[in-house]
Amino acid sequence: MKEEAREIRVRDVMVRDVAYVTVPGTREELMEVCKSRCISGAPVLKDGKVVGVVTRQDLLKNPDEEQIAMLMTRDPITIGPEESICDAARLMITNKIRRLPVVEGGRLVGIISVADIVRVMAGMDFSEPVGDYMGDETVAVWDETPLSVVGRIMELACVKAVPILNVNNELVGLITDRDLINAAVIEDNIVDSDFSLGSDEDEWTWEGMRDTMRIYYSISKISLPDRPVKEVMVKEVITATRNSGVSECAGVMSRNRFDQLPVISARGKLVGLLFDRDLLKVLVLM
Repeated sequence: MKEEAREIRVRDVMVRDVAYVTVPGTREELMEVCKSRCISGAPVLKDGKVVGVVTRQDLLKNPDEEQIAMLMTRDPITIGPEESICDAARLMITNKIRRLPVVEGGRLVGIISVADIVRVMAGMDFSEPVGDYMGDETVAVWDETPLSVVGRIMELACVKAVPILNVNNELVGLITDRDLINAAVIEDNIVDSDFSLGSDEDEWTWEGMRDTMRIYYSISKISLPDRPVKEVMVKEVITATRNSGVSECAGVMSRNRFDQLPVISARGKLVGLLFDRDLLKVLVLM
């Protein structure tokens, strides 16, 4: 099965109509692109060439920053269209990234993501149990935890999603960085600064405010509302078990556009979280 996957080229599965942002550009432009195209990040172009990649997590990590040039990861890893999806999977796993701009002749011709490869794997016959590939560590939070705290926990743990437990340790939901961004608001704070004017200024300058002028300017900041996570979380959670097959889980993720699946025991207790990137390991480790 892996030999079959090696024959599949990046150009066969990449997205050719690439959503991108440019520099100079603003955070609001990126948020609009992410929401309108239902994506978690985008390549950054300057003069038609790829100079960076920026994601939703960059927004959460830098809530005071507005300029894409300051938010993006510079000199991103890219791949050519003739490489195999196994090569793409290896680059994504090794560098812990979710997407690769596809570049040919110095120009952006497409983008390939974890989701694109998972979609291909869903149509194959990888029957290996996902328990062999999922990570060992899972971060979960209580359903009464404020969204701002959840966001900070996800940032510190470097995770894109966390399961939600109630006081009985039962799995009751899931929250992702996408849910946090959709719940976020941009607050405008008015800041003021005083500047003294020199004695040689015209007395009518700034409408006669000769001695002192006060300049007001706005600082925007992404803020998560003061609400418990249970009000925003996804409540209809689809789960898997350790014995679920790789292609089976790939199909569930692809059909529902999930990045992750909570993994439960035979008694229904949470035992871990399977991320779509975990499934790529079957292409690299076999």
